[in-house]
Amino acid sequence: MTVTQPWAGLLVSVCDATEAVEALAGKAAIIDVKEPRRGPLGAADVAVAAEIASLVAARAPWTLACGELADGVAAEHVRAAAALLPVGTPPPRAAKAGPATLGLAAWRDHFAAFAAGLPDGVEPIAVAYADWATARSPKPCDLVAAAASAGCRTLLIDTFDKAAIGVLATAPDLAGWIAQARAAGMAVAVAGRLAIGDLERVAALGADVAAVRSAVCPAGRLGRVDRRLVACAVASLTGHGAPPP
Repeated sequence: MTVTQPWAGLLVSVCDATEAVEALAGKAAIIDVKEPRRGPLGAADVAVAAEIASLVAARAPWTLACGELADGVAAEHVRAAAALLPVGTPPPRAAKAGPATLGLAAWRDHFAAFAAGLPDGVEPIAVAYADWATARSPKPCDLVAAAASAGCRTLLIDTFDKAAIGVLATAPDLAGWIAQARAAGMAVAVAGRLAIGDLERVAALGADVAAVRSAVCPAGRLGRVDRRLVACAVASLTGHGAPPP
């Protein structure tokens, strides 16, 4: 079965197969596999990632969160997950790892190693943290330029501190970062405590993908994905939203 969803729309982060079923039922365009208890881009256990992939791969593109580049094992995580997939199951469309604690030069080296270590066909996504001072990572404007120079095709703008305010309040320069990335030929995803009511605004700023978790979990980021909230988020992102249940 061929995946027909474009690399655009609503991305929902899930931590197990049950949540993946909920996200698909709500018509999420992209399924992201992560473990939210392990940080902003926490890597799920390899076996869990493989189970989710086997469930969703024929129905939607899927991506894999791999922790922070400074951890040094991000690409190996993707390879291990791909190795567990049943024959014929597509590997992740893309993988991402964060820039926390890295200066710009170190980020370039770590990201190059990450990209080189991924299985064939898995796109490396550059991540810029809007709260870069908290994350001790490069400023987004500098990271966007470095990512473009490295030939990166997709940028994720996210927040490192998930207990703080969301990306729209954190980043007054968000529109400029998106425009900078788009001008460099990159697709842009935006995440970071987005509420359902924020999604139409994010799309208007030029983001290709809006990424959520807490917005579609009634109990917050560490709660459980709910298909009704996913459906409301999809509707809101397309400009035909209704209040969430």
